[in-house]
Amino acid sequence: MNPADLQKKINHISRLLAQRLGAKGVDLRTRIDSRSRSLPRKVRQAGLRLAQREQIMAAPKLVMQLDARAVERDFKTCAKYLEPLGAQARLMQGALRAVTSIVFIVAVTGGAMLVWAMATGQITL
Repeated sequence: MNPADLQKKINHISRLLAQRLGAKGVDLRTRIDSRSRSLPRKVRQAGLRLAQREQIMAAPKLVMQLDARAVERDFKTCAKYLEPLGAQARLMQGALRAVTSIVFIVAVTGGAMLVWAMATGQITL
């Protein structure tokens, strides 16, 4: 297993734990420990196996001996649970951003048209 790929997978799961569940900590193990009660057993165990592999990263020769299929399986187990969390809130936030942008564009365009109409004498106050 490539150490860079393993580190990417671990960072992704760690970031998802922090974003979706508000996990505290600097490494994967502490983040899992901080939110262990809110994770299903299967996801928690897969995350802890990834955290053990994170500790193995200190010895590059041992990283090359890791089972890539097992790492991928644990990564997918964690990602499958964590990625959909908060989807509704993210959807609402995106919709609010879109509506805000449209209102801003309409206000600026309307203001520009009003100024243009006043400047050309079509509207007098």
